[in-house]
Amino acid sequence: MTPHEKIFSVLGELAGGRVFPGIAEPDTPTPYITFQVIGGPPINFVTGETPTKRFVRVQINMWSATSIEAFEVAAHVESALRAETALQTEALTSAGDTYDELTEYRGAMQEFQLFL
Repeated sequence: MTPHEKIFSVLGELAGGRVFPGIAEPDTPTPYITFQVIGGPPINFVTGETPTKRFVRVQINMWSATSIEAFEVAAHVESALRAETALQTEALTSAGDTYDELTEYRGAMQEFQLFL
């Protein structure tokens, strides 16, 4: 299962099922969630073997017409990721404000590290 598929499997029921890797389609109703995998620290074995699991750093963005709703969705996202104990979720940042000038949506953005 790819990181994108795993993240979607955990978050897919949130925000009315409006969860998208990368960007959402134009005119997607709010609230919605976008996410992107932004790397992570590699696991390297001296034997040269390829690890079967990896650390994945992900940025998750929650979008809404209001900051309050975006932060409410952010709280659900963090809870869902932490509840999936096999991911060993580590919050790297607290949720912070963001804004999209094109849509004029308010957002909350947070970074996590997952072990997949």
